[in-house]
Amino acid sequence: MTSKTEADRAPEALWTPGPERVARAAVTRFQSWAHEHHGAPAVTDDDPQAGYAALHAWSVRETGTFWRALTQWYDVRFGTPSDTVLADASMPGARWFPGATVNYAEHALRPALDAARAELPAVLYVDERMETGVLSWAELSRQVASLAAALRRLGVTPGDRVSGYLPNIPQAAVALLATAAVGGVWTSCAPDFGARSVLDRFQQVEPVVLFTVDGYRYGGKEHDRTAVVAETRAGLPSLRATVHIPLLGTAAPEGALEWRDLVADDPQPVYEQVPFDHPLWVLYSSGTTGLPKAIVQSQGGILLEHLKQTGLHLDLGPDDRFFWYTSTGWMMWNFLVSGLLVGATVVLYDGSPGHPSIEAQWRVAEQTGTTVFGTSAAYVIACRKAGVHPGRDFDLSRVGCVATTGSPLPPDGFRWLHDEVAEDLWIASVSGGTDVCSCFAGGVPTLPVHIGELQAACLGTDLQAWDAQGRPVVDEVGELVVTNPMPSMPVRFWNDPDGARYRESYFEMFPGVWRHGDWITLTSRGTVVIHGRSDSTLNRQGVRMGSADIYEVVERLPEIRESLVIGIEEPDGGYWMPLFVQLAEGAELTDDLRARVNGAIRAQLSPRHVPDEIIAVPGVPHTLTGKRIEVPVKRLLQGADLDKAVNPGSVDDLDVLRFYERLGADRAAGRP
Repeated sequence: MTSKTEADRAPEALWTPGPERVARAAVTRFQSWAHEHHGAPAVTDDDPQAGYAALHAWSVRETGTFWRALTQWYDVRFGTPSDTVLADASMPGARWFPGATVNYAEHALRPALDAARAELPAVLYVDERMETGVLSWAELSRQVASLAAALRRLGVTPGDRVSGYLPNIPQAAVALLATAAVGGVWTSCAPDFGARSVLDRFQQVEPVVLFTVDGYRYGGKEHDRTAVVAETRAGLPSLRATVHIPLLGTAAPEGALEWRDLVADDPQPVYEQVPFDHPLWVLYSSGTTGLPKAIVQSQGGILLEHLKQTGLHLDLGPDDRFFWYTSTGWMMWNFLVSGLLVGATVVLYDGSPGHPSIEAQWRVAEQTGTTVFGTSAAYVIACRKAGVHPGRDFDLSRVGCVATTGSPLPPDGFRWLHDEVAEDLWIASVSGGTDVCSCFAGGVPTLPVHIGELQAACLGTDLQAWDAQGRPVVDEVGELVVTNPMPSMPVRFWNDPDGARYRESYFEMFPGVWRHGDWITLTSRGTVVIHGRSDSTLNRQGVRMGSADIYEVVERLPEIRESLVIGIEEPDGGYWMPLFVQLAEGAELTDDLRARVNGAIRAQLSPRHVPDEIIAVPGVPHTLTGKRIEVPVKRLLQGADLDKAVNPGSVDDLDVLRFYERLGADRAAGRP
């Protein structure tokens, strides 16, 4: 696989921040302060790109100094301080701020202590009916304090797990913060998960309290979940209490507590000071085989990493309104709530991204005055294909940044955002993972945006591309690795007492170095290109190819809704590379369309990228967080049974996967 960028030919700069924008950015002000107080490189007024590169190099060379500076810049309040930032830099097992105590929720609710801000909005929440509610900082703080006191009365102590089967509603954010306030460990699933998927996750961590809704609204319909809640309760013998939130107006089931009763009081907030590495929450991998990995991240690690990401990389502050389309089953929901740490108002949307029409997310941004708007690359491309004109049809005058994640944003997505939202728009394509609940590379408000590229590696992250021998490469495709610890790396996996599964997940290929499983190009200009997952790499005639490169080309064609490419090594030494296409409504897979698909791939990539077959399929399977499933489909096509190739509770549509299972069985039997 050859790099999509060349050192001597930079792609088009779609957006370049002006001097005033650069000067007022938090990362510029942080760098000036860190230069004065901690010896960071000085701001370079005439060359912001060189200035950021120098700051990044310092942040990974002087890791302890950088993170100490960040805690001071954001006035992190330790219950007990630590003289040491990084006592052990080993991976896995890095020890951050030994002896320090802290509380995440205390920092998230600090604006409530400011009389000038207490009645300003902390949370705006919107549903499909476009009805907007408001929680002020004072009201959010009161509800969290009341619920935290209720959890303590229920016997919740530091380390106990508290779970939520909840949509993206304010009660979910309150419950997370109250759990953190008492030192509990939060974990959540979205209510579109079935009982088996919920139990695959929650049974691993044995929660003592479960917050649930009776149902949810999505796509203009009400979805009753009382039966799923009953099955979930029955499957969790560890529960001491269930808290009922009547979103659809249903009475509480027998033995459940009412939400309204637990948030009725007005006590003084109490924040348990817990060790820096004390668990904050458990997230679950979107892995498609076996039980999802139960990933434990710490109160202190998330606090620091999210202050850096929201404050410096997304440039959020008290004047911002931060919206990201997400659900409580995806790490981006946790990340969204962390907008509170820098005083931003967070915007929660509970509903379908496409109801009553595909413009729904732009409508939310308009109605709430969103300034930083986060969405998926898939949504951007869907809007482009649907001929949506957000900048023309909605008042998006306050939107200064559109951030995307979930999959690489293709060049057409960059161009469409620039043309159809605003020319003076900062596009922050970011890439990270549930594993760190953060970004390895992404937005920097002081740098230009180049089409198809992430702006830079994030501060404090020694991001590199390595070849198979573990050598760094530049302007070439390599494995995404991180060679220094990040505070939000997992402290452990749940039920992994010897750490074997954790080590196997990230440190098996390059011991002591985090290998994430993505193919990237790190350019000599410091930008980053994501090519797709390396564990599903196409390897044809000895040439490695990224599936994301093929998707980018194929899905530009209006007849193709979505695609999936798989490479299969055959017993006779051959290699079969089919391209599966889900067609747009009304389209047919004709010989002419096949020829145009192959022609586009040949012209824009190479003849090696042209598939052996193009096959129309009823759908492309995804994980519950919306990522294309490649490896399990490969196993099905090789003849594996569905129950051995995939965990049924980890995918969005089993019927779609059964199509590939039948295709694999037909191939094994020699049937056409």
